[in-house]
Amino acid sequence: MQNKKLLHFDCINSTNTYSIEHFDDLEDKTVVSADKQTAGRGRFDRKWISESEENIYVSFVLKPENKNHLTNLTQYLCVVCAKILENYNVQPEIKWPNDVLVNGKKICGILCETKLKQNKIQGVVLGIGINLNMPEELIKTIDRPATSLNLETKQKIDKQKFFNTLVEMFFENYEYVAEKGFSSFKEDYLKRIHFLGKKIFIQQRDNAQKLPLLAKTIDNNGNLIVLDDKKEEKTVYSGDLIL
Repeated sequence: MQNKKLLHFDCINSTNTYSIEHFDDLEDKTVVSADKQTAGRGRFDRKWISESEENIYVSFVLKPENKNHLTNLTQYLCVVCAKILENYNVQPEIKWPNDVLVNGKKICGILCETKLKQNKIQGVVLGIGINLNMPEELIKTIDRPATSLNLETKQKIDKQKFFNTLVEMFFENYEYVAEKGFSSFKEDYLKRIHFLGKKIFIQQRDNAQKLPLLAKTIDNNGNLIVLDDKKEEKTVYSGDLIL
């Protein structure tokens, strides 16, 4: 597995929390997984439902030599996840910057956290949660539109097979992406997004912009280019895209 180290827990507070807290002691390319999380979280400290042992809860500990493109690893993982989902005859859609949807409902979320030491970037922890096997009753408790792969395919998903494929596919081109950045997989990303040319809002934590923006394109660094109400181009570096 290309010098990867796998670390698995039956139950943990959060694979990302553990990875950040033990970052200095963990080797580069360590993959931390768990069957359950008691305090799973997404971006903006949102809770991630982690009660099902049949879902994917994984964090990648990454310490590449080239640290110029760390933020693009989130988008790269979106593409990897989408490609795997396509093998199950569903049509995933990437919602900038880091969500994967099926039929307009969230099936995968990614959380990237940077590790600093004396104000110097050491690397990142890239966490991903994927809904593989969830009962419909549990899905309904989520406060945003969500789905699970078993509900979309009408069959139980082999978790271990999905996990193995995820790890192998991620590391297959990881070093190349870390070196070259978003442009190295831009085409794969763009063909899986459907919001360009549409009116959107951008939410920063709990505050959404009141005026709609027009989503124009994604630049070579993975940033979102929009047009404001005066038809002026703006670059959006982070936030939640709301259609």
